[in-house]
Amino acid sequence: MNIQALMKQAQNLQKDMLKAKEEIDNTIFRETKNNITIKCNGKKEIQQIEFAQELNLQKIDEELLADLLLISINDLFKKVDAETETKLGKFNNSLPGIL
Repeated sequence: MNIQALMKQAQNLQKDMLKAKEEIDNTIFRETKNNITIKCNGKKEIQQIEFAQELNLQKIDEELLADLLLISINDLFKKVDAETETKLGKFNNSLPGIL
């Protein structure tokens, strides 16, 4: 393969990767657990937190609420990471022999 074809392939790959990353960044991910719903975008920026009425905030312990939020946020971020790996992981072996 000549260098010009390789450069063209690299440019196309970069364009495809940027498009895939932009799609991920603009996707809204949602996790509902323990009557808490959290939404974030693909950049892991929290967009919204909702508490179901079944979760009586007046009676819940502050430490328990913090733990529930942490669990939900961590699970949500795992979803984002999995989707990112699925969409961007395919680019890992696109230009073999370069490095």
